[in-house]
Parts: sequence; structure tokens; C-alpha cells
Amino acid sequence: MDVRVGDTLLMKKPHPCGAKEFLVLRSGADFRIRCKGCGREVLVPRAKVERNIKQIIHSEPPAL
Repeated sequence: MDVRVGDTLLMKKPHPCGAKEFLVLRSGADFRIRCKGCGREVLVPRAKVERNIKQIIHSEPPAL
């Protein structure tokens, strides 16, 4: 999956605050994501995040 730092992820399930959008702060074996509703940062394993992504909103087009 092509997820880069700065992308916004629309998830299938909402965060407890009710927001479904998360900003990617770090990617690797784990993702550090920030909830766009309340601002809480969470470190989540890559497999769990990739399973729950509904849509990826890229911050800018990829460089060719």
C-alpha cells in the first residue's frame, strides 16, 4: 500500500472522539497517526492500519 507521511487516512471505524480521518506522521513497520478530531497521536502496527483503511487522501501527487 502506498501510504506516505503527510497523507490523510479515512478509516472504516471511528476514533472514540468520533473522527474517521487520521494524519500520517511516520510510516515503517508501525504508523504514527494523529486523529484530526481530537489531536491524539497513536502508534499502530502497519498490518492493523492497512486492514482498516477505507481511503487514502494524498497530500501531493507523487514525484516522477
